[in-house]
Amino acid sequence: MSPEDNDFDVAKKVADLLKPVGKERQQKILRWVCENFEVAIAAAPAPPLNQPATPGPQGAGQITPPPRATNIESFVDSKNPKSDNQFAAVVAYYYAFEAPPDERRDMITAELLRDAARLAQRKRLGTPSMTLAHAKSRGYLDAADRGQYRINSVGENLVAMALPSSRAVPESTHKTAARRRSGKKKTTSPKRAAAKKKRP
Repeated sequence: MSPEDNDFDVAKKVADLLKPVGKERQQKILRWVCENFEVAIAAAPAPPLNQPATPGPQGAGQITPPPRATNIESFVDSKNPKSDNQFAAVVAYYYAFEAPPDERRDMITAELLRDAARLAQRKRLGTPSMTLAHAKSRGYLDAADRGQYRINSVGENLVAMALPSSRAVPESTHKTAARRRSGKKKTTSPKRAAAKKKRP
């Protein structure tokens, strides 16, 4: 070992000398060397308990990507509902599937819908309970317990497949779907019926 050796070469020679001895002797020798030269070596801080494994030289570990972070405001912005009824469906979908696990819920209420409008920086709803009732009549939600609503398959498809889009499924289409689900038939006004009869 000469003064011309770089730090890596010196470290390699020390490592070669220590390699044949056991771990206990290696620690003892290194501790004696540090004390002899009055060198303090700080211990590396322990990684956080939840920190994912870091891959080694051979790629033994895998880095786990962090879970997708989302909140009601960003989710509503990403779906861009065109009406209060669609907004109610988006809120119900968010809390059923996209919210953090400790915030998820199967059903939403007028109070939750009002708070969602505030958190999403959206214009306040006049009567949230009526908005939920209208969203139900459009076929987006199903009524559960009193004052509680849950998203159904029509609402799920609206939020997951149609939004956001300028070609989003018109609400009249969902109204027809809701009418079919309830078994009601479309009625024709007397004037329209009379006009139909006069056609050749």
